[in-house]
Amino acid sequence: MIVRLERIWKYFGSFPALKDINLDIREGEILSIIGSSGAGKTTLLRIISMLDMPDKGVYYLKGKENTYSIEQRRSVTMVFQKPVIFNTSVYKNIEFGLKVRGVENGEARKRVKEALSMVGLEDYAKRRAKTLSGGEQQRVAIARAVAVKPELIVLDEPTANLDPQNIKVIEDIIKKMAEQGITVVFSTHNMFQAKRIAERVVHLHEGKIVEVGNVKKIFENPSSEVTKKFLSGELFY
Repeated sequence: MIVRLERIWKYFGSFPALKDINLDIREGEILSIIGSSGAGKTTLLRIISMLDMPDKGVYYLKGKENTYSIEQRRSVTMVFQKPVIFNTSVYKNIEFGLKVRGVENGEARKRVKEALSMVGLEDYAKRRAKTLSGGEQQRVAIARAVAVKPELIVLDEPTANLDPQNIKVIEDIIKKMAEQGITVVFSTHNMFQAKRIAERVVHLHEGKIVEVGNVKKIFENPSSEVTKKFLSGELFY
């Protein structure tokens, strides 16, 4: 188990955005988080990514209570729905995280090259990143995350507003990451996407996990009435 969340609560003022979250994330799996808008998906992803800390509860990382050290934080990285892209070359965008971590130049070049290859942008290294399409910029952001060699990558709606071709490219990249042993957690509004690439699915509703299970179980035989209504379209986004 790479991550275990026990009885996690997160408040915004007096509003509980996450309520008593208990979740195990297995090493090397692709886990999808689904739910209506406002369900708390991004908040949960930020907790998993250690960008935010819970107000109550315990976060275990690889079996040990998380102390939020720099080393622990660097084992997890998050790619946002609208990633920050620097107004410089694709290469320098991907290299940025390596420079921050003090990675030696030769090793950094090797990692950038490998990351570009994974996302299919080998010939884009010298291109100015801001001139790329939305799908290509998302791939640059994923490459930047992959280059720092995290154990867990968290993706917030990675294919939102992308065309079908770019959606397929991103989904293939997610599969490649898992094949290389990286644990991937992603949120999506696209139920077909969750069915296509996830191994397990978490249904989050009003800040609570109402059901967790493998893809077949969740989509073909959900045990929660709330999940049944969500999948049938009776609960709106």
